[in-house]
Amino acid sequence: MEDYDNKSMEERIIESYKRDEEMMILVFAQWCVNNKLDPHALYLQAYPQQEGNQALANALALTVSEEEAGFISDDTVLGVLSLYSNDDLAYVVTEAIQLRHKGEDTKD
Repeated sequence: MEDYDNKSMEERIIESYKRDEEMMILVFAQWCVNNKLDPHALYLQAYPQQEGNQALANALALTVSEEEAGFISDDTVLGVLSLYSNDDLAYVVTEAIQLRHKGEDTKD
């Protein structure tokens, strides 16, 4: 019985982690949409070997227009990525943020 309880708990923890990871990818994808960036292209910059990533495809299907979405700050998306030690994607996002800021500076 104890083995069953431990396995059940382990399965619940894994499922919870997967849901949270999916939420992280959705936050990333929606942040991209809100900032007029291609989430698929940015993701592939970080993970070129993951073409056709199902979790990203699922997240992209759930994104909405910038007008419908809530504001997602740069700090929020970077914080969510760091929670999951998603350093490669955080690096790509940081570069995109810097490019956006450079573009804003040249508009003045």
